[in-house]
Amino acid sequence: MMSNLYDLAYDLEQALRNSEDFQTLKDSYAKVNADPESKKMFDEFRTIQMGLQQKQMSGEQITQEEVEKAQALFQAVQQNEIISTLMNTEQRMSVTISDLNKIITKPLEELYGPMAEENQQ
Repeated sequence: MMSNLYDLAYDLEQALRNSEDFQTLKDSYAKVNADPESKKMFDEFRTIQMGLQQKQMSGEQITQEEVEKAQALFQAVQQNEIISTLMNTEQRMSVTISDLNKIITKPLEELYGPMAEENQQ
């Protein structure tokens, strides 16, 4: 049974790779990388975003200056049609993956759900 689960997971991977959303994401990412200005802006945005996430996860305080810089860059990124398309496509793919994760973990939720409810009472 266990190997069957892995086979199903690999089938799901292939289905995801072949999905229209993934193909659109791949094309959008290629367009960003093909445009030097967009690529530079996108890379800078991702670097700032990851830096802020790391600070937040480690419990460090994010300064007002960092927040303002990130917001300004986010606004600039949204104005760039190539990057904006990529980010919208990323969002759709993220929703799909989140939905798949909910489906896959449903048996665990059902198993542990009643215990969690009892502990809260």
